[in-house]
Amino acid sequence: MNDQMMEMVNDTQKGFILPGMEATSGDFTQDELADDMVGLQLSFPRIKIPAGGVLQFEIPGDNPEEPNYTKYIEGVILHSHNTNAYWPDGSYDEDQANPLCSSSDGVTGFGDPGGACAVCPLNQWGTGENSKGKACKNMRQLYILRSGEYMPIQLTLSPTSIRPYNEFFNMVFAAHRRATFGSVVRIGLKRMNNGKDDYSVATFQKLNDFTGEELANIRAYAAGFKEQIKYMLSQRVPETEAAVEEYSDLEPLSPVSEGGSFSVQSPGLPIDGEREGLPA
Repeated sequence: MNDQMMEMVNDTQKGFILPGMEATSGDFTQDELADDMVGLQLSFPRIKIPAGGVLQFEIPGDNPEEPNYTKYIEGVILHSHNTNAYWPDGSYDEDQANPLCSSSDGVTGFGDPGGACAVCPLNQWGTGENSKGKACKNMRQLYILRSGEYMPIQLTLSPTSIRPYNEFFNMVFAAHRRATFGSVVRIGLKRMNNGKDDYSVATFQKLNDFTGEELANIRAYAAGFKEQIKYMLSQRVPETEAAVEEYSDLEPLSPVSEGGSFSVQSPGLPIDGEREGLPA
């Protein structure tokens, strides 16, 4: 057995620690933390698939100038959902500019053009740069709780990582009628090349399943978390609609000629469908 396989076996045997399972005298109670949280919006640490074929995840730490780097993310996928976002000129640079149109559920977009994502011309194959892919960026958000932590991290899967996740989900979970929160998974990275540039794609592996009392505990925890997330996403709809109305004087999208590309000049909307963290 190689070192990597031995490490996986050891990790599996350690057991998964849910919040509160191993409380110590140094832990603070919810009542003690309540006053500190008044008026604040809690957010999850946000992780992205790295660019350029990099094989390490960058995870925010206590010092924002010194993030942590790891080859793998291990934990429980409490919940996941689709998201869409459109940046003019196909920039896809969420760190530099707000999307012109965004959808927090992958179904309804808000901004320009907005509306039903399924029939949006920007969400069709062949509308991306050089007539490849889509002009609108399709992503999936995974909320992953790691052992011993009190708050999940939010991993954004890029378009090239959605297919591997879908295949993993179908084989490991759907085929066995098992929810994602019922197992501990390991997410890694592999380097790919499109003939021009290197890029990174997420890989997925199941480490072990929860059973008995552990499964009952994680099921209860995941159920409460899912309800919270769904509620917060529903609250974003009226807030986003109000932001769109405020910028309703923007020029509409112009028709695209055959063989042309999408290009929208706009000061941008304050719609940040997936960069703003959700309360825990």
